[in-house]
This record gives sequence, structure tokens and C-alpha cells, in this order.
Amino acid sequence: MRASVALTNWRWRIVPCRILYACEGMSLGDITKQIAKEVVGAQVDEVLGNVRGAEAKPEVAAPPAAEAPASLIMTEIQKMQAALRDDKELLVHCTAAGESLRVVELFAPSPQILVLTTLDADRTVSRVVAGAASVQLVCKPIAVKEGAKPLRLRFVTPKP
Repeated sequence: MRASVALTNWRWRIVPCRILYACEGMSLGDITKQIAKEVVGAQVDEVLGNVRGAEAKPEVAAPPAAEAPASLIMTEIQKMQAALRDDKELLVHCTAAGESLRVVELFAPSPQILVLTTLDADRTVSRVVAGAASVQLVCKPIAVKEGAKPLRLRFVTPKP
């Protein structure tokens, strides 16, 4: 793309032009007309492009809003649990204070906090309060003994 020089507001400036005809058969007047036509055309395109641009741009889908980490974690665990058959249960473990704990309930009091109700090896109930972005849970499906009812995790969300 070549650039041409145009006189605007009594100042010289360089504006891009598409084609600049400079051949032996063109007079100085023809060349001047061509330059003026390109300058005016570029400015009109720029103005109309700004006006039309706001209207004519296709609607771009907004990126999905960043969901809260607590709801993402709970949703994923719910999906894992829902995919299980009746003879399997989802074993969810977390490690807190150097102890491996089995999660039986997940509660999200806020979008950033998870409260895990857990059982330790002695079947003592305890609660772990953790930032949802930093909590690490290990989930694995396990077979249930015959005749036993599979343990299903409980999910609690605050009422709006």
C-alpha cells in the first residue's frame, strides 16, 4: 500500500491510498483529482465505518462469566455421582491436618468457601472450612458390598 500526501486543515499529512495513478498520460490536474478522491473516500469510509461499525458488527458471544469455584467443584462432583450405578458409590477424600478424611457433605456458604463435613478413620464427624480455589479432593468410585445401600454425598447451597 502506498501513501499519498494531502492538504487538510492547512497541514500536510500522510494518508493511505489504495492506488495512485502516475503514468505519462495523466495531467497534474488528473493526479490531484485522484489524490483528493482517495483522501475524501478514506475519510468517508472511516466515518461511516465508525457509525456502521457499532451497528453492523455481528454479536460476539460474551465469554462465559467466571463461575464461583465452590459451585464448579460441587457441580463436577454431582456429575460424577450421578453417573454411578446403584452398586457403586463415590468415595471423596480430602487431607486436612495430616489426616485423610472421607467427605459426606459439601456446603458452599459463599462462592469462594467450601465447608466439608467429613468422617475420619474412627468415624468421628468433623468439618473442614477451606477456600474453594485451594481445596483438593480425591474422588473415586468404589463398589458397595452386597445388600448395603450406597452412601450418596449431600450438597447444600445457601438460599438466595
